[in-house]
Amino acid sequence: MLSKKTKYAIKALVILGKNADQPPMQISKIAELERIPKKFLEQILLELRNSGFLYSKKGAGGGYSLNKDPKDIYLVSIMRITDGPIAMVPCASLNFYHRCDECHQETTCGIRDVFIEVRDATLKILSETSIADIIARESGLSLIQ
Repeated sequence: MLSKKTKYAIKALVILGKNADQPPMQISKIAELERIPKKFLEQILLELRNSGFLYSKKGAGGGYSLNKDPKDIYLVSIMRITDGPIAMVPCASLNFYHRCDECHQETTCGIRDVFIEVRDATLKILSETSIADIIARESGLSLIQ
C-alpha cells in the first residue's frame, strides 16, 4: 500500500508542477490546497529538497519550487526516497536486498519468483510515469467529469 508520506510527496510535486511558472509556493498554501498536515509536509519537502527535486527560497516571496522539469521526476525515485524499497519482499528488492530469515533455498522459492515478477511490472510503470504524466492524467480526468 502507498504510504501517506509518498502520496503527500507526489501530491506536493504535482501542485508545484502545475504552478511551475509561478513564484515559489509556501508550505502553508500547498498544505491547504492538498489537505496535507503542515508539519508532516515540511518534513517531506525538506527530504525532497535534499534529494535535489526541489528548490527552496527563504524570506518574503519564499517557498518551494521544482528544481527539475516535471517530466524528469519519476514516481520510482519519489517512492524510493520516501519509502525505500519498491519490492514487497526483501529478497526481491534490487536496491534494498536481504535474504528472508525463513527461506531455506532462495533459488527455488516460488514466493520470491512471483514477487520478482510483481517488482519488475511495478518498476516498469513507476519508472515510466513522471509528475508531468500525472498532471496530464488529471487534466484528462477533469474533462470527463
